[in-house]
Amino acid sequence: MMNNLCVAHRGFSGKAPENTLAAIRMAIAMPFVHWMELDVQLSKDSVPVVIHDFTLDRTTNGHGKVKNMDWEHIRRLDAGSWKGRSFRGERVPSLEEVLTLASGRLRLNIELKTVGNMYPGIEQKVTDLISSKGMRDDVILTSFDADVLKKIKEIDPRFRTGLIFDSRFGNPARRLHELECSLLSISFSRLNPRLAKVLTEQGVKIMAWTVNKGKEMRRLADMHSDIMICTNRPDIWGDTFLKV
Repeated sequence: MMNNLCVAHRGFSGKAPENTLAAIRMAIAMPFVHWMELDVQLSKDSVPVVIHDFTLDRTTNGHGKVKNMDWEHIRRLDAGSWKGRSFRGERVPSLEEVLTLASGRLRLNIELKTVGNMYPGIEQKVTDLISSKGMRDDVILTSFDADVLKKIKEIDPRFRTGLIFDSRFGNPARRLHELECSLLSISFSRLNPRLAKVLTEQGVKIMAWTVNKGKEMRRLADMHSDIMICTNRPDIWGDTFLKV
């Protein structure tokens, strides 16, 4: 088994509708997938829901902002038909549903999708839910927002956190240290051998996203054996690293 672990991006999102239970089940069915990345926001009534966009329009048959809709409305939407007829009726899952399905099967990289004060209390809601499921050690919580990462550590410093970094400028190593983060989530095009070496020597894990071509996966593996490869196509990861 390669050290460059396969992370299913929003589940097996290359073939199933992203961030749905169908995509998660397809990822779980591949024995070499041990991690999954997903996105969490809050409904109007403060239920943590698993969806990437701030609006419902792209991945469901609904319209409007996630934060303006109650969970009962969101859960009735079709989140699968846009990907194909066979996924018609697939739903937007709650974080609780995803945690229940993934428990003992997948570790989770959960991005808190928020900007500024868009979702007051999201950190407490998410950490409480994860703790209630006994899954704190199976989760890394990530965000672009430094204040979110600080709040998580204030709530419970035992949670592992990761900074999402997508800039050509700045010093991610320094920011990670300041924020007590143990993971850097970074676009694969922004990652270079020097940064990979510096961070891994500091004990920081690196997750590179979103990598869907075998040649790019191999380039990252050559860069460092511990880089986690986040992909919409775990099947391509398998073809690249497991087939002789």
